Amino acid sequence: MGYRIAVVGATGNVGHEMLNILAERMFPVDEIVALASRKSLGTEVSFGDKTLKTKDLDTFDFTGWDMALFAVGSEATKKYAPIAAKAGCVVIDNSSLYRYDSQIPLIVPEVNPEAIHDYKNKMIIANPNCSTAQMVVALKPLHDRARIKRVVVSTYQSVSGAGKEGIDALWDQTKSIYNPTDNPPMDQFTKQIAFNVIPHIDVFMEDGSTKEEWKMMVETKKIIDPSIKVTATCVRVPVFVGHSEAINIEFEDHLDEDEARDILREAPGVMVIDKREDGGYVTPIECVGDFATFISRIRQDSTLDNGLNLWCVSDNLRKGAALNAVQIAELLGRECLKKG
Repeated sequence: MGYRIAVVGATGNVGHEMLNILAERMFPVDEIVALASRKSLGTEVSFGDKTLKTKDLDTFDFTGWDMALFAVGSEATKKYAPIAAKAGCVVIDNSSLYRYDSQIPLIVPEVNPEAIHDYKNKMIIANPNCSTAQMVVALKPLHDRARIKRVVVSTYQSVSGAGKEGIDALWDQTKSIYNPTDNPPMDQFTKQIAFNVIPHIDVFMEDGSTKEEWKMMVETKKIIDPSIKVTATCVRVPVFVGHSEAINIEFEDHLDEDEARDILREAPGVMVIDKREDGGYVTPIECVGDFATFISRIRQDSTLDNGLNLWCVSDNLRKGAALNAVQIAELLGRECLKKG
């Protein structure tokens, strides 16, 4: 006996990945439906060796469905998630809408699986921001050993984090530089992204931070420990898929780099590739399509009494979005619904 699953936003990048990962991980599905807006009605999407035609989200009845994986923006989520939840269907939401609601669990299964039982509060579970998800997978096992006081992180985030439009912008701008035309491509970003980097993701806040940077701080506190101090600089880079992060960590207790490496090697969801030689580290292009969060460049920070540096890379469409949502669904089924 398996689950009845709805994927909301099935025609988008993350929705496609959700369907792919549900099939790859052989999630126990009895019935699956792909939902999208009316303008995408009838669009075909793949689920393993099957082809699904999208149905209209606006008229769909969630009654009798077990879980709905939402991969749409906050506005659509605000409208449809409560409808699904009221019908008894547990919503796993990839937008930012519910992440900061104290009644709604914000979950990375390798980090805070115990929070899954709080889904009953509102029948909604939040998926964290892509840049936060991979970072907390790396931080949690180290925090358990030596207690993290402060994190300084600089991100190098791919254009797919801005959706299909971000990918198209990088592709079109790159082509136009090599083959100039009278019709330059539209700007999805605030500045040219091709052959450039942009220290600006999401809107600016009063203190000069961007909302993406604020999200990393608030979500890390909610997922791991409210006492951890986090400061972030989030940068968009001309990479199609794969977010990278340079993370500096200050601990309460001393943690040797060799012990940290051993801890991370044993940590769930982590793959350590850390050789001090040419190419002995992971870059974004190598993480695409993989489930793991890759850690490299683990080393002591000689400017702190208890400091470490590391490099963290992950496929943002997978661990940063679709994979984490499917892992939440697996956890919910295993620990709470127990049908599969």
